[in-house]
Amino acid sequence: MGCGCGGSTGGSGGCGGGARPEIEVPADAPLFEELPHEEDSEPAAEQASGEPLLIASSEQEWPRVRVNGVAIASQVIAQELQYHPAESREEAVYLATQALVLRELLQQRIGELGLVVRAEAGESEEEAATRTLIEQEVPLPLADEAACQQYYSGNQQRFFSAPLLAARHILLACPADDAEARSLAREQALQLIGQLQAAPQRFAELALQHSACPSKAQGGALGQISKGQTVPEFERQLFRLPVGLCQQPLESRYGYHLVVVDQRIEGEQLPYEVVAGSIRAELNQRVWQIGVSQYLQNLVGAANIEGILMQGAETPLMQ
Repeated sequence: MGCGCGGSTGGSGGCGGGARPEIEVPADAPLFEELPHEEDSEPAAEQASGEPLLIASSEQEWPRVRVNGVAIASQVIAQELQYHPAESREEAVYLATQALVLRELLQQRIGELGLVVRAEAGESEEEAATRTLIEQEVPLPLADEAACQQYYSGNQQRFFSAPLLAARHILLACPADDAEARSLAREQALQLIGQLQAAPQRFAELALQHSACPSKAQGGALGQISKGQTVPEFERQLFRLPVGLCQQPLESRYGYHLVVVDQRIEGEQLPYEVVAGSIRAELNQRVWQIGVSQYLQNLVGAANIEGILMQGAETPLMQ
């Protein structure tokens, strides 16, 4: 049974643990609009195109959407649906259709400009064309040194090295959904803590007798642990502990842990030179997201879009 301790003392020392730009759509706004059509002319249009303009499902009909006169096929919407999980089918259909409308607008603009592109490694022709379009039409000023320095000065609390702990533990394992077993395990944990308060030198002995973690072979030693190496509920409690025996057992999904912190190495302020590159990349990414979002909104505003209320610029391009 895993304990989520994240120990780093080798194969037997620890079990191991397991912002997109957008515009809000009003809650009462209709997601789709009904396209006007003449009943007499629709069959002829269906016969000419070889596929119906509207396909019904058991829950609702697919939206009829056109972008500058180009129809978004219902089959394409159905295929896109898998990439847009949502709380309701209507919302998922809306998100999928919106993404396809934006994709069509980008493709139409690429065609208007007659862009000739060369795909990079791992890039499709469509992705290369979209990248080239954005590079050509969206001015994206890069963050300068002054902007990076200012961001660092205003957010220094973000730039610390990760703290480290050297700790030992005894895991009293019990199922997360067994209240009675949990209660008994906690009582046992408190009894063992009492024994350790009286005789701390017995920790390795008690670990070997009672711990369900493989680290018991090393006296419960987990080695050095940094954040992210263990399950969140255990980590939150562990990194708040001072050096010494914790006077209460720590609960996790795996059971109760008796913990001794042998050493704490606090995080240190990272100098600007160490984090300058990541700051510059973050600021440039923010500028890119804002610029591309505005560009997409401009495309939407200049287009003739029928059948859907476009109030966002959410698309895989922004991810």
